[in-house]
Amino acid sequence: MFRRKLSALDYHNPAGFNCRDETEFRNFIVWLEDQKIRHYKIEDRGNLRNIHNAAEWTKSFEKYLKDVNCPFNIQERQETIDWLLGLAVRLEYGDNADKYKDSTPEGAKNTDNASKNAEPLINLDVNNPDFKAGVMALANLLQIQRHDDYLVMLKAIRILVQERLSQEAVAKANQSKEGLPVTLDKHILGFDTGDAVLNEAAQILRLLHIEELRELQTKINEAIVAVQAIIADPKTDHRLGKVGR
Repeated sequence: MFRRKLSALDYHNPAGFNCRDETEFRNFIVWLEDQKIRHYKIEDRGNLRNIHNAAEWTKSFEKYLKDVNCPFNIQERQETIDWLLGLAVRLEYGDNADKYKDSTPEGAKNTDNASKNAEPLINLDVNNPDFKAGVMALANLLQIQRHDDYLVMLKAIRILVQERLSQEAVAKANQSKEGLPVTLDKHILGFDTGDAVLNEAAQILRLLHIEELRELQTKINEAIVAVQAIIADPKTDHRLGKVGR
C-alpha cells in the first residue's frame, strides 16, 4: 500500500518493504527523517537512531510524532507510515519544485503520443506558403486532382502513397504473370496485312485481347454467381401464409 510513495521518494526497496518487521520499520523511520523530512537537526537525531534500545526508541518515536504534528499515535502504525510518507513527499516536492513543475504524468504522455500518432496531420499549419507549395508539387507529381483545401489534398496524397507506393504494393506490381509459351503459327489471324511483321504483331495483339476478354468473362461469371446466391435462396415469410379459408 506504500509502494507508490516509497518509489517517489527513491526508497531502496519499495516493493519489499515490511512495516511489521520491527527492525526494518525503525530503520525506515531513521532513513525518512535523515533523508527526506529532516525535522530535527543532525545532532538531535541520536535517540531516534538508537534502534537497538526498544524502550528508548519507542519514547523517541512518540516524541517525534508529536513534534511533526502527526495526528496518529504509535499504535496506528500503517496510518502513521502513510502520513509520514505524505509529509516526506510534500517536502521533497517543495525542495525540488523547479525540477517537477514541468513534469508530465506518464499516462498523459502516452495519451498525447497516441493522439499524435492517430492523426499526424492535425498540427500542420495549412496557411503556410511553403506547406501549400509542397502539397501542390506532390499533387502535380502524383497527378492528384486539385482541391481548395490543401489538407484534403495532403490526405489524398497519403492514401495514394499508402495504397500504391508501399513496399507491398510495389512488390505486387512488379510481379510478372507467368504464362505458357505460344506458337503463333498455330493461330490463324483471319486476314492478311501483306507484311509478315505486321501479321505477327496483329496475332500478338489478338491473343492479348482474347486474354483480356477471358478475364472479363471470369469476372462476369463471378458476379452472376454472387447474384444467383442471393436470389436463389428466397426467404419464406410464414406470416403471409394461411391455412384453410
